[in-house]
Amino acid sequence: MDDGKSVLTDADVLVVGERIEAVGRQLDVPEGTVEIDATGGIIMPGMVDTHRHMWQTAMRGYGADWTLTQYFVWNYLEHGKKFRPEDIHAGNLASAIESIEAGVTTTVDWSHGLQTIDHAEAAVDALQAVPGRFVLAYGNIHAGPWEWSTQPEFRAFVDRRFTGDDMLGFQLAFDVTGDPAFPERPAFEVARELGAPVTTHAGVWGATNNDSVQLMYDHGFMTPQTVYVHAATLSADSYHRIAATGGTVSVSTESEQSCGQGYPPTWILRSHDIPVALSVDTSVWWSADLFSAMRSTLGADRAREHLEAHAKGETITHCHLRADQAVEWATRGGARALGLDEKIGSLEVGKKADVVLLKNDDSPVMFPILNPYGHVVFQAQRADVHTVIVDGRVVKHNHRLVGVDLAPARRAIEATVEYLQGALGAEAWQQGMNPDIPQTKVLDNPYTYTDYRSAATHQASG
Repeated sequence: MDDGKSVLTDADVLVVGERIEAVGRQLDVPEGTVEIDATGGIIMPGMVDTHRHMWQTAMRGYGADWTLTQYFVWNYLEHGKKFRPEDIHAGNLASAIESIEAGVTTTVDWSHGLQTIDHAEAAVDALQAVPGRFVLAYGNIHAGPWEWSTQPEFRAFVDRRFTGDDMLGFQLAFDVTGDPAFPERPAFEVARELGAPVTTHAGVWGATNNDSVQLMYDHGFMTPQTVYVHAATLSADSYHRIAATGGTVSVSTESEQSCGQGYPPTWILRSHDIPVALSVDTSVWWSADLFSAMRSTLGADRAREHLEAHAKGETITHCHLRADQAVEWATRGGARALGLDEKIGSLEVGKKADVVLLKNDDSPVMFPILNPYGHVVFQAQRADVHTVIVDGRVVKHNHRLVGVDLAPARRAIEATVEYLQGALGAEAWQQGMNPDIPQTKVLDNPYTYTDYRSAATHQASG
């Protein structure tokens, strides 16, 4: 995939060192080159997740029935503060492995559980233990960003752990409350001094709104490097400001649909020509699976387009959003959002070799491959990820991880779960995982004169 969204058949990708050396048919290769047979498969760029709370992977699936409110209460007000540095490490380690296994070669760790520098050290240690490309988005929901970002120990941590290596990037992660006093200014100033992008949850129903965007704009802190997560409940004026300043929106469709941040906004972002990247948010609900993200995003966008037309008595006869655009959002869109477009996101000569092969000879879903972009979005799944290369290194081959040991990650997660269960107590643990179901009333049905079961039986016997 390049600027022209080219599709080549019977073609090769040659990797030399950490970069793509050539793309084309019948390539001449150096003697001794290792060949990976991709016949019957799809070679695509590594995918990029621009927003994932990786530390929460230690609680995988725990909040499957949560609303956003329950998530906020559990993580922000009550139990999230119980996470120790080793628990942050366990979640990040499992999440990082999950990323590369699923063909996500670059992941932003939206790490808003860094209560201390020890927590931050543990987060980075875990990321660097896995052969993927990661960005630590440093945050701490238990203190104001104007507090933790201005501390000398924070600056020392940044200077010590981030040396310009493109395998480990850095962002500041915090939200703007909308307080007219704009207490977040010092944190923005720190980001500017460090040359670090800011990633922020914007346009989240009941949490961050248009006031947040206006404050950022009025004080000159909306830049092309800013990533706005969700951006689902903003006004046209706010979208205009994002478009005018060149920022990117990270859309987490499964999260927005399930939690209530707002309707997944790609349908309106397209009308403002705002760049889009994709993300999965948190494994408290969902997996690190950008195939699901692409599929749900394309479905939500098309559903909204149809519904808007139906409300006006019109019919959509041609889809505006196409499968190739969804694949681009999952790859190059993320690369652009992170300022890495010159290095990753497409299969072009000279770029870093972050490459994914989709191939599964044992799956009836992987043939025939007629429309490659449509196949990636609607047919393929993480089980079809055959080979993953990051920075020229093979980290998964023939459906198995290479040089990654799951056993330590499993033990670390088991220890964290045991600790959290003990810290919460059995009753609170079960209650948190099984929130109350609101009472509902089934509507009275006026059509009670027909017993359809009896009618169906009579019809069948007759």
